[in-house]
Amino acid sequence: MTERKTLSLGSGETANADKTAGWNISESRKDKLYDRARYNRRHPSEAHKRLWGLLDKKGVGNFAFNREVVMGSSVVDFACKTRWLVVEISGETEADRTIEELSDRKLKEVGVRIIRFTAEEVMGDLEPIEQAILEELERPFDKPGKSKPSRPAYEKREFNRSGTVR
Repeated sequence: MTERKTLSLGSGETANADKTAGWNISESRKDKLYDRARYNRRHPSEAHKRLWGLLDKKGVGNFAFNREVVMGSSVVDFACKTRWLVVEISGETEADRTIEELSDRKLKEVGVRIIRFTAEEVMGDLEPIEQAILEELERPFDKPGKSKPSRPAYEKREFNRSGTVR
């Protein structure tokens, strides 16, 4: 049977395209990442529950967040995919901090912005956390890989009689 074509606005990639394809991750590693994300969604800490209560249902600036998302070779706590922003709750141990630094470096290399809070900050007053997240969401940024083509200014253009650029 022939494959049925579907209409899409994408760049020709299927809707089920592998989102980790560009990160050179093995299939077994990818499966472990998705399993860990699923486990974290089902068993959140108190700090994660509290912060998710703030971010869920477009709670901050009407921006949608997802929780426990696989991004590249790591699992991030909360991600606003449209604004390339990740909100993380920092771990308590030195090993956690080392892993977080490596993960942050890899994500920043591809243009993802990261905000980190401690569990104590999240369990305290959420107002400054909400303000910090909202400020970062509203900050202008350039999407990686979507560079705008350079175009000369109108003053520098010369037009011929038919109206096309010379």
